[in-house]
Amino acid sequence: MPDAGREREPRLSRLVDEQAALRRVATLAARGAGPEEIFAAVSEEVAGLFAAQAGVGRFEPDGSGVVFVGVSRGLRGVSIGTRWELEGFMATTQVYGTGRAARTDPSGYVPGTGAGDAARENDVASIVAAPIVVEGDLWGVVVVAGARESLPPDTERRLEQFTELVAIAIAGAESRAELAASERRAGDLAREQAALRRVATLVAEGASGNQLFSAVSEEVARLLDTDEVAVGRFDPDGQSLAVLGVAEGTGGTSIGARWPLEDFLPATGVYRTGRPARMEEGDYANESGAIADTLRAWGQVSGVAAPIVVEGDLWGIVGLMSVGEPLPPDTEDRLGRFTELVATAIANRQARENLAQLADEQAALRRVATLVARGVRPEVVFSAVSEEVARLFGTEFAAVARFDPDGRSMIPVGLTKGIGFASIGVRWPLEDFLASTAVYRTGRPARTEKTDFENESGVIADRLRESGMDCTVAAPIVVEGGLWGVMTVSDHGGGGLPVGTEERLEKFTELIGTAVANADSRAQLAASRARVIAAGDDARRRIERDLHDGAQQRLVTLALALRRAQAKVPGGLDELRADIARVAEGLKTAVEELRETSRGIHPAVLTEGGLVPALKALGRRSAVRVKLDTTFEHRLPDQVEIAAYYTVSEAITNASKHAGAKRLRVSMHLDHETLYLSIRDKGVGGADPSRGSGLVGLADRIEALGGKLEVTSPPGTGTVIAAELPIRADSFVEAATSDERLPLGPPR
Repeated sequence: MPDAGREREPRLSRLVDEQAALRRVATLAARGAGPEEIFAAVSEEVAGLFAAQAGVGRFEPDGSGVVFVGVSRGLRGVSIGTRWELEGFMATTQVYGTGRAARTDPSGYVPGTGAGDAARENDVASIVAAPIVVEGDLWGVVVVAGARESLPPDTERRLEQFTELVAIAIAGAESRAELAASERRAGDLAREQAALRRVATLVAEGASGNQLFSAVSEEVARLLDTDEVAVGRFDPDGQSLAVLGVAEGTGGTSIGARWPLEDFLPATGVYRTGRPARMEEGDYANESGAIADTLRAWGQVSGVAAPIVVEGDLWGIVGLMSVGEPLPPDTEDRLGRFTELVATAIANRQARENLAQLADEQAALRRVATLVARGVRPEVVFSAVSEEVARLFGTEFAAVARFDPDGRSMIPVGLTKGIGFASIGVRWPLEDFLASTAVYRTGRPARTEKTDFENESGVIADRLRESGMDCTVAAPIVVEGGLWGVMTVSDHGGGGLPVGTEERLEKFTELIGTAVANADSRAQLAASRARVIAAGDDARRRIERDLHDGAQQRLVTLALALRRAQAKVPGGLDELRADIARVAEGLKTAVEELRETSRGIHPAVLTEGGLVPALKALGRRSAVRVKLDTTFEHRLPDQVEIAAYYTVSEAITNASKHAGAKRLRVSMHLDHETLYLSIRDKGVGGADPSRGSGLVGLADRIEALGGKLEVTSPPGTGTVIAAELPIRADSFVEAATSDERLPLGPPR
């Protein structure tokens, strides 16, 4: 009996110690200690109970290994986070396979394994492992390692009994941890929803792109407790990322900056995979280049980027950085979840923006089409196109240029008023660094940044630097299937042109090509009409000259000869003398009629004296009284004088034959290279050129010269005919390198 009492005493003592250890673990759990603290306490308690080293490990879901989540002090080669492969005959492997406690002695230590190496390093004589079962599932394992002496035979049983009770504490701790995580997620979700509401409000209020994207950056910085946050959009070619918005404390970049997609950047990983990506210090430690140098200068940098997907397409990223400490492991998940929601707001804004842009573009094109329909000169159309494009893209600098057929230069044919470093008609050589050169070579839109020409030499590079140009985008103008020219838009000091400018400009220039083709067709038609009219005028002038110098002079000579013959008729032949007199008088009448006919074909006084003397002569012969008011006497171009003369002549004829007018007033003055002609009568009115009259032909003649004719004739109030006639020749541009004069039309 005394022996039995002595045996009960150690067992009772061990039971008391185990109960005390369990109470201490339970007390920790009841106080709401976290899982890490409980696992560490369990490890220490087990180590104390068995006078050995101990640890708590959790099996990985796929059964490939066990990861230690708690270890006792003094255990070498094993720390929190250490992972052992489940291999060989180690006790942990047997526990996973059987769900029961297991033991391993030195003969079972597998060289090269984590468990075997740790056992040898700690001079472990035996290892015992017991399962931790939480809510019916094998959760993990408690491991006891005895040094120098094998663990007692009852260690497995004692350890199993202890872990059964420990499992309750672990389950409670995990439940509380899951509840806390759930509460944190709920809090995060609430903060995310509030942030999204603020972003959506900005979208609804029509905030600009920079405002919206900077607001998104601020919201992310607030949610993830960091200052270095930016929103970027991928360039279409995938070579770089344009920064569109930054949080207030961001020091590593700015709006408008472009970051090349270096291999080590998380943005590059997003572009290639479409999934969140991370960068740590080791990813760029051995890289070269400005970006890697900058990151190293900052110190330890951790970065995460998450994709922004808009309408199924990878649009850009939200990226953030931390200097000095790695970003938390869940940063990718939290950032990715938020950017998925942000993408909806960005898509809504982009849809609104696209609609507004479309409306603006359509309005601009209508204005251009109106100019084309009015038949204004091509250079006026091209300058109007430049102004419209500048207005659409919020800049003062836009231009239309046509390519020379040889591809060595381009000629500006339309410029905005703000461009002072180029002139219409002055050739620009197609230097390699110009966006227009890339358009000529590829037929596709192109972009030039300040860095592309800052180290170049020559006049063109000097002009661009002097102008302060930051960025230029160029798009091709295709007319009737051929590359006609280029449309350019530039930003000077405004932070660069936004991503997507190329696509917008290309769409606009597709429509411009139609307007240019129409303007060119109208210009060619007008030129053709002008040539026809000029040829007709030349023919009339030749006929008048031939009549005056030929038939008319011959008839005058014959009349004089008859008069001389009449004087020589002998007396007594009165009848012959009378016949000769009648013939001479008839010749005189014929000469007068021929002179009037000649004057109708082309008045000689117009050729010899000019418009003002011709109109005075016309007024003297008129059946109605004509008053001529004019402020000039000098000559004008032939076609202008002819058109003005026949307009007045037709008006006099109509006033005399149809209007019953007694007086007619003709006023002429010059202003800005245009002849303004006004003819007024106080006849019966009601003239309608659409019913057919000589005014229709005159309108065609005047329009062929680039002018216009208007007739106002209310019944009973008289008629007013107003004409505008440009007095300069057809539009020409001056070449920069020679005296050659070049028409504005497309190269043929």
